[in-house]
Amino acid sequence: MLLSSKKVVNLPVYVFDTREDMGKVAAADAAKRINAVIAKKGEANVVFAAAPSQNDLLENLLKEDIDWTKVRGFHQDEYVGIDADEPAGFGNFLNRAIFHKVPFKELHYLLCSADEAEKKCEEYTALLKKYPIDLIFLGIGENGHLAFNDPSVADFEDPKMIKVVKLDDVCRQQQVNDGCFATFADVPEYAMSLTMSFIMSVPEAICVVPTDRKANAVYNALCGEVTTDCPASILRNHQNAALYLDKDSASKLAE
Repeated sequence: MLLSSKKVVNLPVYVFDTREDMGKVAAADAAKRINAVIAKKGEANVVFAAAPSQNDLLENLLKEDIDWTKVRGFHQDEYVGIDADEPAGFGNFLNRAIFHKVPFKELHYLLCSADEAEKKCEEYTALLKKYPIDLIFLGIGENGHLAFNDPSVADFEDPKMIKVVKLDDVCRQQQVNDGCFATFADVPEYAMSLTMSFIMSVPEAICVVPTDRKANAVYNALCGEVTTDCPASILRNHQNAALYLDKDSASKLAE
């Protein structure tokens, strides 16, 4: 059930009673956008976010009527130096959640050895230029990050499309909180991430953010200043994005 909706600058914000309702409506919105791009261009290029926060969206997206043979899939970040079979790897997460469940036109991954990370960023940049992204899925981190643009590395005017970043402690602890890694020490220190400037350049964005652990970040993103102290705050200025919340992640907004 939809509890409330409003617009914050350019950003429509929808709050639902449950994360299940949030995911269902966000998926319907996503399917409509993807199908519109396919109808116009014959194919769609989509960036997927990999995190437990995306589960409800992805589960419902699989139920939508989309011709996945016309969708080219990308992911927005990946840890540097993890093993190919590491379950917490974002490519592996997306394989389990959606990539291996429907027949995509193409799939493009970021996984590589640690010493090839910079080269992989160059290769991925070339891919993103060859296949301009039509839609990006996003979550918001506990520290307000988008992708792995933590406050310490976020740059709204970043000259790069993707780069190697050092993860801050809040971000690394979130991966433990999410159940992706057993201990803080297990979480890699570095990752490859699409940049803030690239994220804002994508024509359409859908951001889904459930749970009370994100409540402070959501409040700062919508009610604080637009600043890299909370990178997600820039979403207010996106020309065609939508933010989907459950009542827990939106709990600070009513205070």
